[in-house]
Amino acid sequence: MNRTMNPVHEATTCAVAASAEIIGAKWTALLVHDLSEGPRRFSQLERSCGGISPRTLAERLRALESEGIVERHSYPESPPRVEYELTSKGEALLPIIDAMREFGHSHLECGHDHSHVHAH
Repeated sequence: MNRTMNPVHEATTCAVAASAEIIGAKWTALLVHDLSEGPRRFSQLERSCGGISPRTLAERLRALESEGIVERHSYPESPPRVEYELTSKGEALLPIIDAMREFGHSHLECGHDHSHVHAH
């Protein structure tokens, strides 16, 4: 059977799909955008992602950490302090997220309410 994609096209498709899988996961873009302003504590991230459950937030942060996008820092204070920070890999996602935001504002009629997108 003949392969329809040449290797270069296949590699490009794979790279796009892999990137979309990371950014497309719910809350990821919001968390990465939030962390672009500097290290954040769990409670700060929870507040900025209104509607996220602590369990979901913990799962998303763990997933982003395992993908090398976020770093977790523990400080031996009393009470212990934990902060999350973007890695250089995480920072590399920011132009993509900015482009998505621009596209949303320009073409999807997104207001400040992110709870829904108007259908055309």
